[in-house]
Amino acid sequence: MTIVFARGGLDQDLGTADFRQALQAIFDHCGGPKRVLALPPDHTRSDSRAGELTTLAYEMLGDRLVDVMPALGTHEAMTPAELNYMFPGLPHDLVRVHRWRDDVRTLGEVDADFVGEVTGGLYRQPWKAQVNKLLLDGGHDLILSLGQVVPHEVIGMANYSKNVFVGTGGKDGINESHYLSALCGMERTMGRCDTPLRRILNRAQDLYCQDMPLWYVLTVVESLPTGEKKVRGLYAGNSHDTFFAAGELAASVNCFVIDRAPRTVVVTMSASKYKKTWLANKAIYRTRMLVGDGGRLVIIAPGVERFGEDMEIDSLIRKYGYITSPQVLEAVEKHADLRGNLSAAAHLMHGTSENRFEIVYAPGKLSREEIESVGYSFADHREMTALYQPEGRRNGWHRDARGDEFYYISDPGLGLWMHIDHPHAVSKVPRGEEA
Repeated sequence: MTIVFARGGLDQDLGTADFRQALQAIFDHCGGPKRVLALPPDHTRSDSRAGELTTLAYEMLGDRLVDVMPALGTHEAMTPAELNYMFPGLPHDLVRVHRWRDDVRTLGEVDADFVGEVTGGLYRQPWKAQVNKLLLDGGHDLILSLGQVVPHEVIGMANYSKNVFVGTGGKDGINESHYLSALCGMERTMGRCDTPLRRILNRAQDLYCQDMPLWYVLTVVESLPTGEKKVRGLYAGNSHDTFFAAGELAASVNCFVIDRAPRTVVVTMSASKYKKTWLANKAIYRTRMLVGDGGRLVIIAPGVERFGEDMEIDSLIRKYGYITSPQVLEAVEKHADLRGNLSAAAHLMHGTSENRFEIVYAPGKLSREEIESVGYSFADHREMTALYQPEGRRNGWHRDARGDEFYYISDPGLGLWMHIDHPHAVSKVPRGEEA
């Protein structure tokens, strides 16, 4: 187990030459692989630069790159336009679609005693380690997992073993991983590398992936207050240390502690990336430790047209709404449909403010009636855009057209924001222009 490339720091600005060097280091270490499977994220994580890494791998390997399977997890398959955007020049006939309800195999289980220990007794069931069958049956001599380490609501810091066991995982593993993490508490999880679910997934990798030719290329990307993106870190290896090195840097560049809690936080969500609240609710996850008690979060999301990533989950969100966590737990106990879709239950818990602040949604196509039926307040995205004028704004403090103060964030999915007095703030030191 080793790291073959590590470059990172707050002053780094890494690019194509560095990406090529990191990939070549893996290819050399593997002795010139002949059949390679790439596991990048989908277009909703385009800022990871994994698209560029994938197309570079194709340029360097040619026909030795035989399969590219976006690690969709529960997400819908990418359209041809989305594939062209994420992977310019990559032949579409190389792309395989991961179907999380069907195309998976169970490698084994992480035992209940281990799960119970790391969750502090909150969840005491064995966890199934599932992956897409292509990882087992494709005859690959290199499986190349590509992606960004960034704060995440389910696992603390995204990527590494999550890209395998969730990105290419199955119904049981995904549902239970999300639910057990929600039980442990999102605010205690986000921005941290060592979390209960991370321990479980890393344990599964140690137990069941030792014979897989699995290597990782991990980026750390900072979103500057101007909206510009800089790659601050690049790590290539096949060890847990690869992830933890990237995670330590991500905690420095992607976690922002603000000197006081705003009464109003305004966020904009890219229309090309966020089409359902299933993903656009990152606006809530990544700012919930910033919004002051009794305040409000305004989400300008002109691309949002649906709730769930698929129609089964969409119907559950419409049925139960974004109720408080105790209400979700009660519904799971009482109703088989929600109990059979625990990732949906976790999503409802993540998407509530627990009645602490108001969530105002300004979607593209969902109606006022639909938004209010799931427990949010509705606003017209055109009116909110006119009031807050987000175009060209830097992240930070501003005043709206009426003169009222608000804190603005462009695409909060790229970080984690907290106020300094929040009990679960990752750091207590206000940092940079965000403060």
